Formats: sequence, structure tokens, C-alpha cells
Amino acid sequence: MKKLLLLLMMGIFGLGCSQQAPKVLKTGFSKEALQQKLEDEEGKSITIQQILDQHKGKVVVLDFWAGWCRDCLKALPKAEELEKNNPNVDFVFLSLERSKEGFDKSLERFNMKDKANYWFASGWKNEFNNYVDLNWIPRYMVIDQKSGIAKYYAISPEDPEIQSTIDRLSK
Repeated sequence: MKKLLLLLMMGIFGLGCSQQAPKVLKTGFSKEALQQKLEDEEGKSITIQQILDQHKGKVVVLDFWAGWCRDCLKALPKAEELEKNNPNVDFVFLSLERSKEGFDKSLERFNMKDKANYWFASGWKNEFNNYVDLNWIPRYMVIDQKSGIAKYYAISPEDPEIQSTIDRLSK
């Protein structure tokens, strides 16, 4: 009986942290998702639309991460390498820290202060993250020059489709 209960508990908790690719790979954002508010390092409110507008005409990699996320921290050196190898691409870091204090500490601790950083003050569950089927971090998306989604789902900066998408868009 104990084994059955343990298996059942593992199954229930396993459902909450699935890293399965979504069935539908979206190519654009909903109006509601674009209106999602984040905070910048100074605590000023900014929408996803405003962030994308700042990078219009450029290829953008969205990097969802958090300092408490072991997988994110293991991926950080490869993410930095991807950024270094693509100097004409804008990298935007979307933090899922649990507090503004945690956000600030992570930016300092992981030398992220000189990057485009934003924090989901509303938490993990919000219009944007729900729309993009955010079910795991780290997560990477490639956005094209017109703010369309070119690569919807990657959970590693080493995913070869990230680089091939960047290469295709940069031609």
C-alpha cells in the first residue's frame, strides 16, 4: 500500500513540472499576452509589447530563467556562449524570481546587470506565460525582426534549432 501511495504521489507531482513541448507551436502573440506587465531593474512597469517594440528590427532571444532554478544555472554558461557567438542578436532575460529582492540578488550574483532584464512581479501564472505554455525553465524563444515567434520552444541554449533559426533570420 505504501508503494502504491508513493507512486501516486510521484505521479501527481510529476504532472506539475512537465517539460513536454506544447502540441501547438505558436508563431505570434495574443493581444492579452502582449499587455502582460513586467518590471525592469528599477521597478518600473513595462509590457511585453513595449519590450518587443524596443527590439523591433532585430532578432531577439527570450531567455526565461531564475536564480533558484538549478537547470537554469547549469545552462547559464552555454546561454552566455550563445549570446557571445551572436553579437547581432538581442538577448532579453525574463526572470521568474519569487521576489524583487531575489531578482536583484540574482542579477548581481550571476553578473546579469548589464543585460536586458525583466521580472514577472505577477509570478509564474500570468497572461503571457500561460499563452506561451511556460511549463519549465530554462526556456528559450527566438523572436524575428517583426516580433513574430520564429522558434517557440527550446529548453536548452544548446538546442541546435535556436542557432539555425538565428542563422536563417540573419540572412
